[in-house]
Amino acid sequence: MSHGLDVVETASTAASEPVAVGLFGRLFQGLNRLIVIVSSIALVVASGVLTYSVITRYFLHLSTDWQDELSVFLIVGAVFMSSAAIQANRGHVAIEAIVGLLPDGANRVRQRLVDLASFVFCAFFAWKSWTLLEEAWVENYHSSSTWGPPLWIPYSLMTLGMVLLSIQLLMQVVSRQRRPSA
Repeated sequence: MSHGLDVVETASTAASEPVAVGLFGRLFQGLNRLIVIVSSIALVVASGVLTYSVITRYFLHLSTDWQDELSVFLIVGAVFMSSAAIQANRGHVAIEAIVGLLPDGANRVRQRLVDLASFVFCAFFAWKSWTLLEEAWVENYHSSSTWGPPLWIPYSLMTLGMVLLSIQLLMQVVSRQRRPSA
């Protein structure tokens, strides 16, 4: 790969893994594709907002008090919301050194344990994100900036993204359990 970061499995290995189980899996794949498109647009908008901010501050000497938070909201949303799609392709960065040292059978066990541990962690993170979202909604929390947007917005994106990632990981765990040789 040209970016210098290696992933645990190649795209062909990830594609051969039957992660999408039945109709739900196909619907989830479609949702992932839609979220990746929306997340890509959010990143482009964030870069546009930041560029606008730099131009207006430098050339027009105008203050923009909303651009930093809006950009953070867009980036946080894009990162959390697209994490399930990245996981579906096993695109998260990982250390490949262990994979090369272990035999195939040990690697399969290692991958199952990693998927299970990742699911447990992400499910816990999703639950804690939900409690944070509920608190922000009930207590009507807002940012402390002069713009002051409600904090339920980024918290809801974080919560939904972690729920989707947990579902993706659960599908991978279940899929691997259905294939004992995998």
